Amino acid sequence: MSSMAEQENCTRVTRAAKKRAAALASTEDQPLNKKRVVLGELPNLSNAIVSSNEPQKQKAKAKPKARKGASTKKEGVLKEDVDGNPEDPQMCAPYASDIYEYLHKMEVDPKRRPLPDYIEKVQKDVSPNMRGILVDWLVEVAEEYKLVSETLYLTVSYVDRFLSFNVLSRQRLQLLGVSSMLLASKYEEINPPHVEDFCYITDNTYTKEEVVKMEADILKSLKFEMGNPTIKTFLRRFTRVALEDYKTSNLQLEFLGFYLAELSLLDYNCVKFLPSLVAASVIFLTRFLMRPKTNPWSSTLQQYTGYKAADLRECVLIIHDLYLSRRGGGLQAVREKYKQHKFKCVANMPSPPELPALYFEEV
Repeated sequence: MSSMAEQENCTRVTRAAKKRAAALASTEDQPLNKKRVVLGELPNLSNAIVSSNEPQKQKAKAKPKARKGASTKKEGVLKEDVDGNPEDPQMCAPYASDIYEYLHKMEVDPKRRPLPDYIEKVQKDVSPNMRGILVDWLVEVAEEYKLVSETLYLTVSYVDRFLSFNVLSRQRLQLLGVSSMLLASKYEEINPPHVEDFCYITDNTYTKEEVVKMEADILKSLKFEMGNPTIKTFLRRFTRVALEDYKTSNLQLEFLGFYLAELSLLDYNCVKFLPSLVAASVIFLTRFLMRPKTNPWSSTLQQYTGYKAADLRECVLIIHDLYLSRRGGGLQAVREKYKQHKFKCVANMPSPPELPALYFEEV
């Protein structure tokens, strides 16, 4: 009897031990309690999930130490400072320089460039003035349909590239413009306007079938190479560098840059310049207009843009003439757009009539 009692006792102990072991195993498999966070409240700079059981002092990240020899002067701005917070993956700071190196190679690709003299060599019925009128009108269309500026720049790029290889009559120039904007909208916009919208904006001068047919012709002519860097692509980065000696982000400088860049689209003489060179020229002139008595160029700007002040001279003078209405004075859409308060009325800013020649010398 005693042996049976002992055996039964052992069985109970074994069962209890198994239950305890199973319970312990189940708690070990369960993850630590994590704080539930609404998606909109997630921090921008980290994808890591931190346990709510950790003490607060462990959550705080140690600030990275400054690298040896890193310059604290404004002329020695580090690439991480310009390209964004290196800990924010959205800014792509670790490989931003590689991205822009690739964009520079892409902008010189002949397949993505218009001919610098296509009106003289290819076109018979289209003049530089007609091109300027078309671009000025496209600025109004982009405003009417609230399109992003990238769409406008791509549109003008498609127009110039198409005209570089296809003879077009002046009666079909507006058709080329709206069809190019339709394509650019599909490439850039979340909700692009419909074909009917572009027919309507031309007062139904062209039918839906004509717009779609021209769209197909543009695609074939460009060999479906639709994505190419524009002035705006480089202007984003160059503007961050241009703000190096401003304590806070200066919206007036940014809007003035946008204004000058859109003015450059109006002039056929700017077609020959690479988008990065036009963007650098815009920054040069923007800083001059903001502070006429200070040399607008710096070694940091030269480093990031890849251009010396002397390289920009011709383009800067053309854009300055546009700003003073010495060129394209009859084209008013861009000027009226940037006279608005939402753009800080930058089109009304005064400017000296000439730029000092010494500003184009070596910095």
